[in-house]
Formats: sequence, structure tokens, C-alpha cells
Amino acid sequence: LHTGERPFPCAHCPKAFRRRTDLIIHERVHTGECPFACPHCPKAFRGKTTLTRHQRVHSTSTQGLQRPDGPH
Repeated sequence: LHTGERPFPCAHCPKAFRRRTDLIIHERVHTGECPFACPHCPKAFRGKTTLTRHQRVHSTSTQGLQRPDGPH
């Protein structure tokens, strides 16, 4: 149910989360851990979804480079 309950509190700050996985990702803010590395550049991210969103930057820039007849 949607009760607004947040049973997973952070041990380092006042924040609390509905899901344990959200707490785990949040705690990386405090530890500095970024286990999801981009294979295309030196950047690394705390969560897989953030890495996935970042990787669009590379696919967009690659597509732009592959259009030799595009606008200059």
C-alpha cells in the first residue's frame, strides 16, 4: 500500500527510504563509492540507472559524428 512509510533509515543522515535498494544507493553518497563505471569514459556512478542515462551522451555524440552530410 501507499502509506508513505519509510522503513529504511540512513545511518549517516536523517533521510529514510521506502525500498532497501534506494537506501543502498543513497549510502554511496556518504561512502563515495561509484561502482558503475562507464566503458566509454572515466566517469563512474552510484547507480546503474544513472550510468544508463549517462551512456546516452556517448550514443548521441557518436551518431552526430557519423553524419558527414549533416549541418556544419
